[in-house]
Amino acid sequence: MNRPLSFAILIIGVILLIYGISAHDSLVSSAKEAVTGTPTDKSLWLIVGGIAGIIVGGFGALSRGSSN
Repeated sequence: MNRPLSFAILIIGVILLIYGISAHDSLVSSAKEAVTGTPTDKSLWLIVGGIAGIIVGGFGALSRGSSN
């Protein structure tokens, strides 16, 4: 994977993680979590997707592969 693509994936992962944390702290998510004990699916997927993007983009950016 080339470095610009890795950095793009890393940045997208950070943005998804920020949106996921923001969605988790929302009033709707807090109400659902109070009733069911679990956060909303949207916030959970955003957080998981953000972490995956950070891991994939971070490894790609730090690897010594192609630097095109």
